[in-house]
Amino acid sequence: MTLRERVEQVFPGWKRWYPSLFDAATDLGLIRAEVCSPDSLLLSKRHAKVQRAAEAAHREKWGGGPPEE
Repeated sequence: MTLRERVEQVFPGWKRWYPSLFDAATDLGLIRAEVCSPDSLLLSKRHAKVQRAAEAAHREKWGGGPPEE
């Protein structure tokens, strides 16, 4: 179920009261902020994490060992 569907299920008339889906979902408690370290917000680190996850999924599906250094 998408966020929009969840908001509409809880509060069908949300568009009259809220300027955005995000504001409605926040007030309804469907989403909330998470505290994280500023270091984790760096795009280079986030991209590296995504790259590692993709490589691990590829190795899991297609075999092969970890990359040789």
